[in-house]
Amino acid sequence: MKNRFPQIVQIAIISVYLIFLAGSIVRMTGSGMGCPDWPKCFGYYIPPTSEDQIIWKPNTTFKKGYIIIKDEVLFVAEKDIKTEAEFNIKLWKRYVKHDYATFNKFHTWTEYINRLATVLSGFVFLFLIYAASKFWKEDKRIPLLAYAAFFLMLVEAVMGKIVVDTNLKPGLITVHMIIGLIIIGLLLQLKFIISTDKKKYNYNSLFNKLLIISVIFSLIQVAMGTQVRQFIDEQVKQFGFENKNYSLMNPSFKFYFHRSFTIAIVLVNFGLFYINQIKNLGYKLVNWIVFLIFLETITGILMYYAEFPIGTQATHLLAGAILFGLQFYLWIQSRRTVSSSK
Repeated sequence: MKNRFPQIVQIAIISVYLIFLAGSIVRMTGSGMGCPDWPKCFGYYIPPTSEDQIIWKPNTTFKKGYIIIKDEVLFVAEKDIKTEAEFNIKLWKRYVKHDYATFNKFHTWTEYINRLATVLSGFVFLFLIYAASKFWKEDKRIPLLAYAAFFLMLVEAVMGKIVVDTNLKPGLITVHMIIGLIIIGLLLQLKFIISTDKKKYNYNSLFNKLLIISVIFSLIQVAMGTQVRQFIDEQVKQFGFENKNYSLMNPSFKFYFHRSFTIAIVLVNFGLFYINQIKNLGYKLVNWIVFLIFLETITGILMYYAEFPIGTQATHLLAGAILFGLQFYLWIQSRRTVSSSK
């Protein structure tokens, strides 16, 4: 198991990014409330495939816990029910956690796949903590980092339930995203510790300071981006998903801050690129960071000026998460230096 631990860590990192991707597709398609409950979906372990399954009908069997829509209201079966000719309210309990009583097969299964990705990642993390425990006597940092990442995955699961129960309450999605980035940071630290690449880098004070700033800036930008996304969601609720081109009408201050802050991020990261080149520091990740900055900027421009072309929102969010990961790993690498230079 020890020999396979680097691969397990790698798979764990990929699994978290797959959750980011699945989550971004959920947001892009407006599928966040595709399942009104959690962890089940309309009371099913495997979601319904047609509205006919969750609409009240006479002479129909519904199992305990199944959720139905009746007169645009959600009801939960309190026990196994065989319906009669008329709706009997005594057999049902109104679902009161929220009042979002809409069924869309595409949204439901998009949200379900997002949850499935999270479940699969959970199994990966079980393997991770089991394998990490083998290193307790050798290096206690390894199991402690793995346990911390697993604990935060559990927190993310609870947060996912709260997000659904509160009908995508503003602010919670931002916390949900930031915790995900912290998990990535823990896993990257773990990856670095067990890495066989012991290459050391030339030290440059300005580069290291700019690098810390770039990591902080990325966290701020991601957090602000989720707030902008929340504003768009509210606009979509008002105008309808089919009119998502209206989503940035009368944008909030957060949107303008998010857009303008990109300039600072570009300058800081191109500063890193410039110093890395002229000082020959040897950080290959800087080139990928510049590419992701370019990708983030292009997709942001397309979303605003081209009315959210398909895939741009998912690409924008995933690129931002990967950008943070690369910057954070670069910061870890920068702490392994061999000399001092101005």
